Amino acid sequence: MNQHMRPEPIPFIDIATQRRRIGKAIDEAVARVLDHCQFINGPEVTALEKALAEYSGARHVVTCASGTDALLMVLMAKNVGPGDAVLCPSFTFCATGEAVALAGATPVFVDVEEATFNIDVNSLKRGIATAKARGLKPVGVIPVDLFGQSADHDAVAAVAKAEGLFVLDDAAQGFGASFKGRKLGTFGLATATSFFPAKPLGCFGDGGAIFTDDDELANTLRSIRVHGQGSDKYDNVRLGLTGRLDTMQAAVLIEKLKIFDDEIAARNVVAERYARGLGNIVTVPRLAAGCTSVWAQYTIRLPEGTDRDAFAAALKAQGIPTAIYYTRSIHQQTAYRDFPVADGGLPVSERLSEDVISLPMHAYLDEAAQQRVIEAVRGALQA
Repeated sequence: MNQHMRPEPIPFIDIATQRRRIGKAIDEAVARVLDHCQFINGPEVTALEKALAEYSGARHVVTCASGTDALLMVLMAKNVGPGDAVLCPSFTFCATGEAVALAGATPVFVDVEEATFNIDVNSLKRGIATAKARGLKPVGVIPVDLFGQSADHDAVAAVAKAEGLFVLDDAAQGFGASFKGRKLGTFGLATATSFFPAKPLGCFGDGGAIFTDDDELANTLRSIRVHGQGSDKYDNVRLGLTGRLDTMQAAVLIEKLKIFDDEIAARNVVAERYARGLGNIVTVPRLAAGCTSVWAQYTIRLPEGTDRDAFAAALKAQGIPTAIYYTRSIHQQTAYRDFPVADGGLPVSERLSEDVISLPMHAYLDEAAQQRVIEAVRGALQA
């Protein structure tokens, strides 16, 4: 193929097509904020929190500045600190462990299941024992709903209950998914999510939210997100953050939430097409019983011995982007190497980091474009 015939690149995540679909509504929503000039804690923030509570079934929603702040604020509200251990899967984005370390506690990294990429409950049990053996006090666990699929919240809850741990669900990639018929946002003590633009429900900047049914926790979180303020602006009753969600981002999210279920359905159609077209040549992601996914990423595992870089380059030459989440699990990264890992190590996380690769996934990936991706993947592996 000569240079002039190079195929049109396929977007990895297509925010532009979504923008064409609801751009007018978003522009009008943002214009209303520009008119009323309440850029911090404007009426759209409260309206979004109410809409998210209705959507998820959670009693309280506290929006905040990012998914990382969402995690950190819950840990701060629980007074997690030095000497405490919080269990986290290692095969995920670093923010999960980072929030624990920022709170002054020790993240203890545990392994994930090969089939679902989500927390392995047996490794979690070993991690709790490891923490105790190190003289740490296990206080919480942060399961992650990775790539859009819910973790096994029943299994995690059983271990947490037996050990007296709180559960903070990291649904940064999974908001909109469900477990056994219940939407994420209603499991454990609290659920944190992110509205980073690339997420299935994303704003036009950074943003996040915390979902909880605990009245006292919700009140504490609302204080923490504004510098720990009490009833008087200048009597701050606890340490806090500047953890607010901007009114402008809330306005954007209100409009995006209206089409969210429609987009999730479209993502599931895309995932099914991939499974049919690629299931016999790569390891495609599988949904566990009782779980749904919002397919934040569509992550495949390449056959043993495949040169992943060469595979990615072959697809790139055909205008097809890929991404690798995660070339290193958290416990392999420089800032986290000295934190404890569950007894027996994290072999699955390490294997996944070597052979996973993610393909274009969004609600606007039409059948023709997706067929190009499928053919390119098959061609690169059969070459």
